[in-house]
Amino acid sequence: MSQPRRSLRGTSHVRLRIGLIAITMLLSLFGARLFQIQGIDARSYTSRAEAAGAITIDLPAKRGRILDRDGQPLAESVAGLMLVADPATTRPHAEAIAKVMAERLDLDYFDLLTKLTKQGTNFVYLARRVPSTLATSVIEELRTRELPGVDTRSDPLRHYPDGDVAANLLGFINDAGEPGAGLELAFDRLLAGKDGKETYEVGGGNRIPLGENSTVEPVDGQDLRLTIDRDVQWFSQRVLCSAVQQVQAESGSAVVMDTRTGELIALADCPTFNPNRATESPEELLGSRAVSDVYEPGSVEKVLTFASLLDANKVTPSTRYTVPGELPVLDRVIGDWFDHGTLQLTSAGILAQSSNIGTTLAASQFSATQLHDYLTRFGLGERTDIGLPGESRGLLPGASDWSTLSRAQISFGQGLSVNAVQMAAAVNAVGNAGELVEPSLVEGEERTDDGLEVGTATATKRRAVSAKAAAEVSQMMELVTTPDVGTAPGAGIEGYRVAGKTGTAQQAGGDCSCYADGGVAVSFGGFAPADDARFTVYVVVNKPAAGGSGAGTAGPVFRKILSYVLQKYAVAPTGTAPSTLPTTWADDPSSVGQPSARMVRPGATSEADDTAADTGSGTGSDTGSGR
Repeated sequence: MSQPRRSLRGTSHVRLRIGLIAITMLLSLFGARLFQIQGIDARSYTSRAEAAGAITIDLPAKRGRILDRDGQPLAESVAGLMLVADPATTRPHAEAIAKVMAERLDLDYFDLLTKLTKQGTNFVYLARRVPSTLATSVIEELRTRELPGVDTRSDPLRHYPDGDVAANLLGFINDAGEPGAGLELAFDRLLAGKDGKETYEVGGGNRIPLGENSTVEPVDGQDLRLTIDRDVQWFSQRVLCSAVQQVQAESGSAVVMDTRTGELIALADCPTFNPNRATESPEELLGSRAVSDVYEPGSVEKVLTFASLLDANKVTPSTRYTVPGELPVLDRVIGDWFDHGTLQLTSAGILAQSSNIGTTLAASQFSATQLHDYLTRFGLGERTDIGLPGESRGLLPGASDWSTLSRAQISFGQGLSVNAVQMAAAVNAVGNAGELVEPSLVEGEERTDDGLEVGTATATKRRAVSAKAAAEVSQMMELVTTPDVGTAPGAGIEGYRVAGKTGTAQQAGGDCSCYADGGVAVSFGGFAPADDARFTVYVVVNKPAAGGSGAGTAGPVFRKILSYVLQKYAVAPTGTAPSTLPTTWADDPSSVGQPSARMVRPGATSEADDTAADTGSGTGSDTGSGR
């Protein structure tokens, strides 16, 4: 007899009931657990959550070096460390840790305390770019005192191995790791590279070995190579600062150029600063005055005026002039740095004796437009764009704004303004056979953060005056350094033919914006060998308080720097030959071509002693400049 079949439908209902009961019990368990977590044990689980999660830290890129022309580092990144902390670990000992770090690293105690007790994170930065030895010693002290939770990570530190050498060019990196001035600022993107990042999971304050981990490697910055010679830069700064201090001047700049290429071998500023401790220096010292500060160039300008006159065939070196003791122009009187009666001078004699009156007479053959155009050819009124931030273009007034008086003043270096690199490049054009070559500070071709293309590969040339005119004015400049003829025989260098020119210019200043309260700028520019120039040097000293002159103050700096660079680069002596250019003329034809006696102020025993007359026109007017 067969057994009755069990109902499949009944079996399914039983299974369904059992499943629903199981699900209900499981959901009840989850609900109870959730109530416990959110209500009863909320604080406990919040603390546990803080000890787990993902941490992202920076992997700093190594900043590119700034090198001199021989590859010697002027700025470099050296081993440094960042100090970091896990607040979940440091919180119980925060006050003690903050006290140690504040004392050892000169950090703010309360800022450290805030970071060491921060909620909701396992990672904070405490200090960046700390020297390795110092950071390591701080960690050792914390461990000795059993104060856990602080650790180190790699963090390259910017270092300037030669201290203040080229500091005004280099700039600095501040405590926040940001560029503060100079080339560090102008080429920040090139030098900085790109930081990387590392992200990893932590639990219980420790890294989870098999947790999620990702790394973006840093891209190190590129090197920037300069045309600067570290040794010449060091020497130029020392000689310049010695002169600035001696005459209690406000500031000074010295420029050394390769005459043929326009490469800047040195660009010195005084006063300067130590970029390793830049925050200790006043802000006004942190840039390069050689490009940012402008001044009236004075009698060095006469080189450009006579080169232009020679190029335009308006004069020759032997053109004769009768030079009176003073020259009325409109409502003013132009005078010379020395008192004299009527003189019979040639063009060469006017430049050798630095006569404002003679220069005015010669330049009167130019219209305002003609002289303005020539000065523009020499680069006046234009930025040099060598790559340094904060450069001023100076001021060359438009020709339409010139009066007869302003044309006269501009011809001998008053009524316009320049920066030191501009004026050095203009004088250099005379030494470079009349070609103006753009000055370069950077080797090759680079681009600043502002998009300016700079460097030796981008430097252009243009003709300012003919090679013939440049050679003739170079011979006239040699007379300036010739004993018993020129105003600065002390600027000559034994064994070399040296072309040079003095300058002492009144500066506008004070509440009246006139020359009465502005002080003076004394300068000297030139090159050697005069007949085949290799290096050009230009020096300016601003507002000497203890007296100064182009010949007595700037001239010796010029001679020392030029002597040093000629010897370092083994430029063979060319010998000295007395110039045959006539400086005076007389009714007796046999006297033409004979050099005149040196003209010094009555009572002065030498050119260097004759400083009082350098600050004015010799007539009490404000239209003159000194030698």
